[in-house]
Amino acid sequence: MDASPYRLKSDAYSSHAVILDRLGPGRGRTLLDAGAADGFLSELLTRQGWRVTALERDPAQAERARGRCAEVVVADLEEAAQALSGPFDAIVYGDVLEHLSDPLAALVALNRALAADGLVIASVPNVAHLWVRLQLLAGRFEYADRGILDRTHLRFFTRRTFVALLEQAGLAVEELAVTPVPLPLIVPERLHGAWLYGLHAASAAASRGWKSGLAYQFVAMCRPRAAGRSRAVPSAAGETRRAP
Repeated sequence: MDASPYRLKSDAYSSHAVILDRLGPGRGRTLLDAGAADGFLSELLTRQGWRVTALERDPAQAERARGRCAEVVVADLEEAAQALSGPFDAIVYGDVLEHLSDPLAALVALNRALAADGLVIASVPNVAHLWVRLQLLAGRFEYADRGILDRTHLRFFTRRTFVALLEQAGLAVEELAVTPVPLPLIVPERLHGAWLYGLHAASAAASRGWKSGLAYQFVAMCRPRAAGRSRAVPSAAGETRRAP
């Protein structure tokens, strides 16, 4: 059985760290991990007290997820809604929307299983990152095994188009966090040290300062948009403000 090409990003600035932090203690509440791979995130969420259903289309990866959470559903995200028990207090789309041919359809379908005031957390890579912009200026757009230009990515997002997708799916973005380039994964472990962690912290601060250009990933915390509820609107500068 092949191991998943995707793994936990354990550094404090990663999208997985943001997801775990924002969700906090589950206290028995229900959560759907959409696109769960082999369940590495589902397992940590289960340890935080969430009752996790892992949704994964690859049967081999789904089999690896069994025993790491309460339930595993094997199905395509676009077709899984009828197979879910729901309602879920939270749904996590961790690094999965970019792999779908129609992420809007998947969001709309799966969010029907979300509780009325449930939380949605979604993370995607930022195709407008400065590195990609410089590559384009040099006339290059080359896919890789991992990263922003992962060869399995079907859709690409900027800050603006990501927020637009979520709004089209009926979600109100309450917070838009960003992550820096995952230096601990890029730099060989034998070279890790105080210099790397200091550089990584500076990179994280820079990504918050220029979200559109230096964010490696966006992580959005959302709620269903309901009549009468104010919604958070990311401004052109990337800051999040509360709409009246």
